[in-house]
Amino acid sequence: MADDRPAADTVRSPLDAVTARGTRAVARARRESGQAGRLRLRQLEVTLVIAVQSGLAAALAALLAQRTLGPGAHVFAPAAAVGTIATAIGQRARRTFELLAGVGLGIVIGDVLRFLLGPGPWQTGLIVALAIATALLVAGRGGALVGQAGGTAVLIATLAPVQPGLEVPRIFDALVGALVGILVVTLLLPINPLRVLHRAAAPVFAALTEQLDAVARALTARDADAAIRALEQLRGVDPDVTRLNEALSGAEEVVTLAPARWHRRAQYRRYARGAAHLELLLLYARALARGSATALQYDEPIPPSLPAAVTRLAEAVRQLQRDCRTGADWERTRQLTRESADLAGRAWAEGVRSFGDALITDLRTADSELLRATGCDPDDANRMVRRAAGAGQAAVRPPPHGHMHRAGRHTGTARARRRRRSRRQARDRHSPRV
Repeated sequence: MADDRPAADTVRSPLDAVTARGTRAVARARRESGQAGRLRLRQLEVTLVIAVQSGLAAALAALLAQRTLGPGAHVFAPAAAVGTIATAIGQRARRTFELLAGVGLGIVIGDVLRFLLGPGPWQTGLIVALAIATALLVAGRGGALVGQAGGTAVLIATLAPVQPGLEVPRIFDALVGALVGILVVTLLLPINPLRVLHRAAAPVFAALTEQLDAVARALTARDADAAIRALEQLRGVDPDVTRLNEALSGAEEVVTLAPARWHRRAQYRRYARGAAHLELLLLYARALARGSATALQYDEPIPPSLPAAVTRLAEAVRQLQRDCRTGADWERTRQLTRESADLAGRAWAEGVRSFGDALITDLRTADSELLRATGCDPDDANRMVRRAAGAGQAAVRPPPHGHMHRAGRHTGTARARRRRRSRRQARDRHSPRV
């Protein structure tokens, strides 16, 4: 089928082509530099928050360890506090339990093997190797448990012969530090979960809506290269999606553990429901860009309603973002989505070919996914899309159901006439002849 593609446009001069490519490259560089600047700004804000939380937790852990555990070099308490806060956002509670379990595992293995093997360099290496292997078998992967088990085994193998009684203070230091770290991130300096979600979701929403508009413009102008560029831009959103998933996990942790943020739970669940579907919407948007480029490359007809349907989908995604931020009901988003499905049905009725038909199918699937993001049940979302698309088709090409019903009525009337005729013939046969 590749041989059926129309030849590339050779009317433009080479200088015009080079100028156009240069203009696109400059525009892309400016756009990417602006996105990188915004990303660095968001990362700087998160870095400052984590740094302040870590400093406060380290100071409180050291102070509390000295006051409650007695004088001494309580270095493990602030280290555990910092380790708790510096772990992945949204996994701090689980990492804290892993940290404590790793400390206990390292102490047990280190003490037992040190008692059996004695002190020495090769004994230290063997103790650490066995502690790491045991931790990996328990956890099934690397992480806080494995790191703490290995580090604690090193301390027990090297310092315990010089400083007896190190095991119990190590456990209590780790416990104090971990609890202080959780206290800081949940009570003293909890982040605003909705603000984190707004900042994390903004680049995903922006990329999705901008590229859907670009696909609609490409369909209107019959520019396959523009559709391909939109596809490339959509493929570059994966890092933003990863950060959004991390933000969702962190926000869930905050609204679960921090009493000061419990009143945000309903808003978080609402926002999370809408944002969680963005990844699938991005996949369908890529399918739309890819299908648009293919349909244009094969010179298929593009009804005017088709780019209008894609534009209406972009408007619905923008409305979804506004509804997530403001807490408004989803009615406007659903209305725009139904309009997109209606226009898709009109485009199908106006006439498309194979790739255009697949493009409309992808568009209707994206509409259904967007309705699910507003809380609709999957069956209800599919039903709403089918109903709206059917209405659009009927507006352009009325179905022949009326003719079928009329034919049915005519057939029924003819059948009744035949029955009456048969009854009359039967009466005539049995009636006496005069």
